[in-house]
Amino acid sequence: MRFELFIATRYLRAKRRQAFIGVITGISILGVAAGVASLIVALAINNGFRQDLQARLLGSTAHISLLRVESDGMRDWRPLLDKLSKQPHVVAAAPAIYEQVLISRGPRARGAVLKGMLPQYERKVSDLLKTVTLGSAAALEEAPAGAAGKSDITSSKTNASATTADKSVRSTQPQSPDDLTGVRQRVAAMPPIILGKDLAEEIGATVGSVVLVTSPQGELTPFGMVPKYIRFHVAGIFNSGFFDYDSSWAFIRLSDAQQLFGLGDVISVIQFKLDDIYLAGGVARQLEQVAGHGFMATSWMEQNKPLFRALRLERVVTFITIGLIVFVAALNILISLIMMVMEKTKDIAVLMSLGTRKAQIRRVFIAQGVLIGVIGTAIGLVLGYAISWAGGHYHFISLSPEVYSIDYVPFAPRLMDGVIVALVSIGVSFVATIYPSWSAARILPAEALRYE
Repeated sequence: MRFELFIATRYLRAKRRQAFIGVITGISILGVAAGVASLIVALAINNGFRQDLQARLLGSTAHISLLRVESDGMRDWRPLLDKLSKQPHVVAAAPAIYEQVLISRGPRARGAVLKGMLPQYERKVSDLLKTVTLGSAAALEEAPAGAAGKSDITSSKTNASATTADKSVRSTQPQSPDDLTGVRQRVAAMPPIILGKDLAEEIGATVGSVVLVTSPQGELTPFGMVPKYIRFHVAGIFNSGFFDYDSSWAFIRLSDAQQLFGLGDVISVIQFKLDDIYLAGGVARQLEQVAGHGFMATSWMEQNKPLFRALRLERVVTFITIGLIVFVAALNILISLIMMVMEKTKDIAVLMSLGTRKAQIRRVFIAQGVLIGVIGTAIGLVLGYAISWAGGHYHFISLSPEVYSIDYVPFAPRLMDGVIVALVSIGVSFVATIYPSWSAARILPAEALRYE
């Protein structure tokens, strides 16, 4: 062991008459450990939120969305879809229609985002259809009902007959098996819809229920502009775990969406999945150029920029705020070393009289302070990673999904965070040793031993 480190470890083992200094040293170690552990846990929570939200968002939405900005949609979208799906880094592409609608069942109603899709394409760009927990999304792959679906679309001038038909479908108890069979056939003839879990609960819908989807765009009749609506039977309920989607999204077939909104063979967006999500910005610009004039592409990073910027800001603020614990611990190290220098003045004078250089004296107290920082940092790292692992494994902190979009606090500790926290903690401990070590090296042996 080096001379300086040997003396430093001896000084850390305080004698009985130096018990007070030993207590301050112990408090310094505990302070560093508490600060490091708190930082590891806080950064793990922040990283967990970021990873969880990013995974849920990317699992529910596409990496890039291409829109037509100079018209009401894309008409010749099939050749464009084939062309763009062959671009570099593009793994899959899917057409879709997004519109705001009103979904109601009896007296209950809720505004929702209705997405028309082709399941065979949609499954390649998002995982939402894989989260159907009740019923099945297979109904969306069936061919459109044709005349049965068209006859279901009506305007408000036929509202009385529509209400009567709806009541017959929702009758509480059929009078005979034939009536029950007829109800089931009428429900089966309706186009299918997949509802989010919270949306279904709010309007009281279950698998097999009939819901009314009303488009605000409407259609022109002799009575003026009236809303257009169509009845759907609930074929499934999905639970993505992301409250924003579960409470306000619903899926139907692309052909049914085109029929409901009176679009014809038109889509509103082409969605893309990439092999590297962090190339989304550059690939989006490339897709715009290939698509031509009048198209605009947005990436997942642009769509969720405020959210991830807020998480980054929170990470910085958390690091600074909790890092004050380490700063307070460094002040304790400073105090304990100053008191140690005052206590060991005669010992220092003797060492210098025996030939110890001033640089060695400085290194003795620097080593002492750094030892305190290293011990506290090691304890804090073990404690912080243990808490983070337990929190991520057992999910013992619950959250309100209506507020946080997830139902538990996610922990995702990173090795790099531990390295950064350790370097900062030991660095602060080193800075705290500069003044005491400088003071110790200025001691004059003759003055310190004059009255001995």
